Order: sequence, then structure tokens, then C-alpha cells
Amino acid sequence: MTMLVVLIPVALGLGALGLGAFLWSLKSGQYEDLDGAAVRILGDDEQPRR
Repeated sequence: MTMLVVLIPVALGLGALGLGAFLWSLKSGQYEDLDGAAVRILGDDEQPRR
């Protein structure tokens, strides 16, 4: 029972940390262009060698 006194706040703290990281990623625009990387990999950026 005394272990729950430690584990419950730790679990709530980790949950809050994960939620904070998710909200930060939304605010910083990490999910703005989901298809851009998939299309960008197909592009040929290298110049042809002569």
C-alpha cells in the first residue's frame, strides 16, 4: 500500500510529461505537413554528373 503512494504520483507525472510533449509538438508545427516527407523522398535533388 505504501508503494502506491509513490507509484501513483510517478504515473501521473509521466502522463503529464507525455501530454506536455504532445501539446508542444502540436504547437511547434510537427504535424503540419504529413505528406511532404513522403513526396520529398521521391524527388531527385542531385545534379547529373558530366
